[in-house]
Amino acid sequence: MTGAILVVNAGSSSIKVELFAADDALASLMSGQIEAIGLAPRLSLRDAAGTTVADQAWPQGEGPRDHRAALAAIGAALARGAGDRRIVAIGHRVVHGGATRAAPVVIDPVIRAELAALTPLAPLHQPHNLAGIDAMAELHPGVMQVACFDTAFHRGHPWVADTFALPRAFHARGIRRYGFHGLSYAYVAMRLAEVAPEIAAGRVVVAHLGNGASMCALRGGRSIDSTMGFTALDGLPMGTRSGQIDPGVLLHLMTAEGYDAAALTRLLYHESGLKGLSGLSSDMRALEAAGTAAAQEAIAYFVYRIRRELGALAAVLGGLDALVFTAGIGENSPRIRAAVCDDMGWLGIALDATANAHGATVISAPESRVQVLRLATDEERMIAIETLRLLRG
Repeated sequence: MTGAILVVNAGSSSIKVELFAADDALASLMSGQIEAIGLAPRLSLRDAAGTTVADQAWPQGEGPRDHRAALAAIGAALARGAGDRRIVAIGHRVVHGGATRAAPVVIDPVIRAELAALTPLAPLHQPHNLAGIDAMAELHPGVMQVACFDTAFHRGHPWVADTFALPRAFHARGIRRYGFHGLSYAYVAMRLAEVAPEIAAGRVVVAHLGNGASMCALRGGRSIDSTMGFTALDGLPMGTRSGQIDPGVLLHLMTAEGYDAAALTRLLYHESGLKGLSGLSSDMRALEAAGTAAAQEAIAYFVYRIRRELGALAAVLGGLDALVFTAGIGENSPRIRAAVCDDMGWLGIALDATANAHGATVISAPESRVQVLRLATDEERMIAIETLRLLRG
């Protein structure tokens, strides 16, 4: 019997999974998700060839009601399609690793308690990540589990990039800039070192543009600064998240308009960003197709903030050698890439319109001083790589 690594990304009402062969190639065997847990769940699973392995929907109020039941349903479907593969390790995406965790770690009771203590720093994510860990411990007792953190890649930031201008005691209490999307940035840094090592050794800004969006400054493949801060709300506007906002606005909403913490959370996480600005959708594809004035303004604001942060991160790096676009919008929207790079000759960026339209890897013009690339990210594979490393180590 040959081994497999299962990667689990557990959210509040959905769980994404991918199964990899536990060898050097880490071939993807199956991937899929279960959605609407506790409501009207739907399980979908495909193998590496795109063939449907499982496609099951339950009526409202039936089917899996919690993470354990959902992962049991996924496990049964995986077993049917995995042949003689046996799960030998499980890697989890965990949003928060705190101020000290700079690398993935094998989960034991001490680590489990440490991650639970971080829940106040990521209350919308950490409990669901932990629920996935607990469910897999029940379903696969004795199998090694690994926590891979969205924050770990950014732990080497200098103090000035890590702190807020609050009384110093707050920093010691964990009120600091953590940065997120670290698994994506780690994967892109690894790929960049493979496809363009001379660029990877230099000054690079990576734009992770998707429903969640952020940017990261890399020097020599290491994170120097990020647009996200204490939470994944900060920085760029996103699908439904506000991005950077004057904290005075929040004080005004609380004192003048009666917002409490729950109402602010709903506003900032679920009703803002592209959805709030457009009044239409959080999906960039829908906004690009809509053509309404509000949709165009939402896109313009998104692009404006990316360009603004690009200049800031280039200043942090002391110059720029490469700009990399990744994630759903970054990989798939030539329009956004072109708008970000338009009239950026002052920074050394010149885009090749044809290469950009065709989604080439290198989309900068030959005369561009700054290389512009389009690289696919793969957070699940990054988790599998780290899990395999710890399994062997």
